[in-house]
Amino acid sequence: MPLFNLKINGSRHTVDVDPGTPLLWALRDHLELVGTKYGCGIAQCGACTVHVDGAATRACAMPVSAVGERAVTTIEGLSANGDHPVQRAWLQHDVAQCGYCQAGQIMTAAALLNTNPQPSDAEIESAMNGNICRCGTYLRIKAAIRTAAGSA
Repeated sequence: MPLFNLKINGSRHTVDVDPGTPLLWALRDHLELVGTKYGCGIAQCGACTVHVDGAATRACAMPVSAVGERAVTTIEGLSANGDHPVQRAWLQHDVAQCGYCQAGQIMTAAALLNTNPQPSDAEIESAMNGNICRCGTYLRIKAAIRTAAGSA
């Protein structure tokens, strides 16, 4: 199998995987970065969201061969101490219930605020559309994003 030299969370990592291997499995199975979750496998639920060059990307649908030289950030790399404004707002609003979708929700929200630091409610809803929360914490998610936008 070919070797892929990936830039993950600011460091270089080499993985020996089939080119069609989803980035999700390279992260979880080969690099032990298990914060990124498997949800649906078809890029519809958002649990596997990471940043690729700052853009929210579904890791289950991106083959490792498509990453190239782009920088990948996982939930583990969003902040060194879990103190990113979105993470702090998530705690303040007690967003998580079961927690399974939360890494993907946080990564999507952080990407939104990187490109739009003061989003409207409609822009928040549009950006977060497709990130499924089985526990239904959508109102708390929106409130946390508003709080994070105010603290950035």
